Amino acid sequence: MDVEKKGGRNYLTWTDEMDEAMLNVFVEHYNRGDRAQNGWKPHVYTAVVKNVRAKCNVDITKENVISRCKTIDRHYVNVSKMLSTSGFGWDWIHNKLMVDSEDVWSNYVKANKDAACYRHKVIKFWDSISLVFSKDHATGTGARTAGESATEMAVENVNNINTDSAATSSTQTGEEQKRKRYRSDDSIASMLGEKLDNFTSAYKADIAQVAPPEKPSSPEEILDALNAIVGLDDDGLLAAYDILIADDRKFKALMALPERMKKKWILKQINQ
Repeated sequence: MDVEKKGGRNYLTWTDEMDEAMLNVFVEHYNRGDRAQNGWKPHVYTAVVKNVRAKCNVDITKENVISRCKTIDRHYVNVSKMLSTSGFGWDWIHNKLMVDSEDVWSNYVKANKDAACYRHKVIKFWDSISLVFSKDHATGTGARTAGESATEMAVENVNNINTDSAATSSTQTGEEQKRKRYRSDDSIASMLGEKLDNFTSAYKADIAQVAPPEKPSSPEEILDALNAIVGLDDDGLLAAYDILIADDRKFKALMALPERMKKKWILKQINQ
């Protein structure tokens, strides 16, 4: 910060950093409704001085802030008047006016000689300036001024930026959610796969513990057992053979009986 002394008074040379610190506070309090018809409420200037001192390490006063506001307001009036004229626009990248042609510029300067200095003048933070300073130039409820036109342009630009940012954020959020969903699906698949492996292992272990099914008795075994039963004639043997060859369980039941009971049991099966 440069300090010049003229006629016993100190003059500040404001930097971009100081302007930004000041305008950030004005925008914040503008959104809070701390701007009255006759100007800012006293505590707003106090907040501006405090923020500029803290952010820029300079010692300024309320009078310095008011003086800077008058300078910015003059720029706002001149630039917003041009922006309301056909052939003019605002270059948000280079922070200066855009003019359709040299003829447009020449014709405007002829009628507005004070505008000559703005041909290539850089004015940073135009969105904040057009928001904060436009209210000073309204002529009544619903009044539309060149300043409001500039404000609308600034707001439209901010909205476009916010829309693009929101779209990008939405895309990123969608992609992130998709990645999370994929990770979640992978986790579920992994968990199910692990449970299936455990189930398969347990099933195999259970199968291994179960005794293999017994081999059915052969016709020869059945016939030999029947021939060994004392007192069983050929008709009884054939009838019993038909029963036992069809039901191995009954043959095993026969073999479990004592010898003295086998004939009686066979005859009972035949007569059922």
